[in-house]
Amino acid sequence: MSSYLVTGAQGCIGAWVVKNLVDRHQTVLVYDLDLEPKRLGLLLRPRELERVQFVKGDVCNFEQLSSEAQRHAVDYIIHLAGLQVPTCRANPRLGAMVNVAGTVNVFEAARVLGSGLQGLVYASSAAVFGRDEDYGDSPLDESAVLLPETHYGVFKQCNEGNARVYFKDHQLSSVGLRPYAVYGPGRDFGITSGPTKAIKAVVAARAFEIKFGGPISMQFVDDTAKTFIACTESHKTGARTYNIRGAVVTVEEVIQAIEEVYPKSKGLIHCTKNRLGIASNLAEEGLREEIGTVPTTPLKEGIEATIRIFEDLKSEGRLDLSDLET
Repeated sequence: MSSYLVTGAQGCIGAWVVKNLVDRHQTVLVYDLDLEPKRLGLLLRPRELERVQFVKGDVCNFEQLSSEAQRHAVDYIIHLAGLQVPTCRANPRLGAMVNVAGTVNVFEAARVLGSGLQGLVYASSAAVFGRDEDYGDSPLDESAVLLPETHYGVFKQCNEGNARVYFKDHQLSSVGLRPYAVYGPGRDFGITSGPTKAIKAVVAARAFEIKFGGPISMQFVDDTAKTFIACTESHKTGARTYNIRGAVVTVEEVIQAIEEVYPKSKGLIHCTKNRLGIASNLAEEGLREEIGTVPTTPLKEGIEATIRIFEDLKSEGRLDLSDLET
């Protein structure tokens, strides 16, 4: 049995990472400022939650982070703590402190662990890329020029650079992954949470407007979580950074897919014509070379799975609709 330290485990991807690790009977240490298992409670039964160790901690506090990593003798680190685009836009100083300095703290804590650490993966983002029109028609691989249009994207680009320097200076190997529009239960915040909120809204028989349209890469959250875990356990060397492609569609096609899977939603979901400033046509050959088969749930199947969980939560009186107001 291996020990995993997961930062930001109370977030959407983090909750699914923890679920997958618990399902595999691994030892999981959740390091997060928020100890209320809001999203984890959607995925794990109470007896499963009891198997998870919780530490209230801030990635900006290096001494505590490093101390906990050493005290628990962690074998793997999955770093997901960070602030999303809206928060980084509203408070760039705070965004830089958490997303950049916090990630440096994780790298440094990993370096202190030395040879005892078996793997390190951190969340970068497709937001490191510019708009679709900034590039040609071919899928973008990891050599494409990075043209982030948000503070969040710039912070993620900085983390990728710091990862390379940590390998150059200290031989600290890592994998940075670039998710795009992750969707599924637990995705209730962030600029690309719109499709998931739309699914939740129609399960509650509400209308919903997604605040953007056009091309997007949709990635079912369970696939994303499994990809993070697989990269952590790949045991390769170097500072590697990989795109995650997902289902490259338009938001309009996402709405059509929801209506086909859930006919009661017809006419309830709309989107604007605003386009996200992030290229969607990403190549993932590098990721395949890293882990082999990349977990990929077809879009309609991912929507169906999301609806099933939301329907179950609704029947139990636990479907939280508060995020639909934001």
